[in-house]
Amino acid sequence: MSELPHVDVVVVGAGISGIGAAYHLNQQCPDRSFVVLEGRADIGGTWDLFKYPGIRSDSDMHTLGYSFKPWKHEKAIADGPSIMEYLRETVAEFDLEQYIRFNTHVERAEWSSADARWTLHARDTATDEPVSYTCSFLFMCSGYYSYKGGYRPDFPGEERFGGTFVHPQQWPDDLDYQGKKVVVIGSGATAMTLVPAMARSGAGHVTMLQRSPTYVVSRPAKDAIANGLRKVLPDDLAYKLTRKKNIAMGQFFYKQTRTKPEKVKKQLLDMSRKQLGDDVVDQHFTPSYNPWDQRLCLIPDGDLYETINDGSASVVTDTIETFDETGIQLSSGEHLDADIVVTATGLQLVTLGEMDFTVDGEPVDFSQTFTYKGVAYSNVPNLASTFGYVNASWTLRADIVCGWVCRVLNYMRATDTDVVVPRLRADDQEMEQRPWIDDFSAGYIQRMVPMLPKQGDREPWVALQNYKGDIGLIVDSPIADDALHFEQAHVPA
Repeated sequence: MSELPHVDVVVVGAGISGIGAAYHLNQQCPDRSFVVLEGRADIGGTWDLFKYPGIRSDSDMHTLGYSFKPWKHEKAIADGPSIMEYLRETVAEFDLEQYIRFNTHVERAEWSSADARWTLHARDTATDEPVSYTCSFLFMCSGYYSYKGGYRPDFPGEERFGGTFVHPQQWPDDLDYQGKKVVVIGSGATAMTLVPAMARSGAGHVTMLQRSPTYVVSRPAKDAIANGLRKVLPDDLAYKLTRKKNIAMGQFFYKQTRTKPEKVKKQLLDMSRKQLGDDVVDQHFTPSYNPWDQRLCLIPDGDLYETINDGSASVVTDTIETFDETGIQLSSGEHLDADIVVTATGLQLVTLGEMDFTVDGEPVDFSQTFTYKGVAYSNVPNLASTFGYVNASWTLRADIVCGWVCRVLNYMRATDTDVVVPRLRADDQEMEQRPWIDDFSAGYIQRMVPMLPKQGDREPWVALQNYKGDIGLIVDSPIADDALHFEQAHVPA
């Protein structure tokens, strides 16, 4: 039997996290071999998968972009094609494609303590042939949702509907919505992107149907300060300053939502009132929760508000009684006529790439583990994963995690150790168990909480969801501590 291909590190996923991981490994661990296994035929992850009208970032690109690669476009709130262009530039500029193996969907990972290595069982999605690798360290950069399909509840009477159902994650190339009546179910970032995009590109009328309101923040698509700095400073310095500014502003605003929620709530609603008026805001844009108890929706240049004001779009806050042949009967008695219904009802969240994991033949149930600094898992050796922020740009945390992984690998090389594993200390055994993400009530996270590792009530068994806190916990702290064990494997020669 031929020996499986072996590398020091396998990165799973070639989206924004995996590309960043490849850069950091190449720069900080040049003596380590690695590959990036990507189940799809192209890079980009989310930005390659989603094709719905208007697809764009809901964070500014000076923080969603990489720390090492300046964002040079005029618009800071960027469309999907521009983000893909940025990712392709990154891969080309740093010669990263040589490390990526496309059409390689990893299905199972098996750790052997006897060999001090992971065996990965994958499938070639082009040929359906099995593919396997072994590696000393596994770095999961596959995101937190299923690529097979989005979350979509069953609706009463939906089988009677004579029109077309579409989920944004499976947007058909040939969908004709010109002149059609469209109802978008949902009020998250996807819905608030789709509504103005479809209204401006030929839909007859677009209605956003929401059960309850969401906080909406209108910001200019262009960052005037960033664009001004680029005119007088080198791109790297202008980007660094803009990134620092936006991180600080984001941190300050989030802290205000925690310490002065009523004040922030009034500020947000007052901004909406200036563009929509009191009646619309009171009825459709005044949530029952405090800002950042759920993610705020960012709209560039007030595009959603403009389509509501010009009559090409509208918002209805109600619940669905039943579907019928021509649309949706609402609990209030109102009927929404529809030719097309877009179910912008969220993602189907998963733990670590929908893969099965075993350690020495025993299945790993991640919901029974404790997170170590939000990057690794108790009693699971030589494994790290990227999970970004729900209250800031994903990539801010991805960069931090990549740096930690590289420091761990270099520490192992320096100490001649083969295995790194977080283990609860004696006084950690009875600590309070908390959810991976608390103080965040969004449905898509709450659906996922039972699958996720737990947090404890003390460091390092925490996942902070706080950039400044993570700098202290992950970046500035020593790699070695009394909960992270480095060991020699004693593998036979």
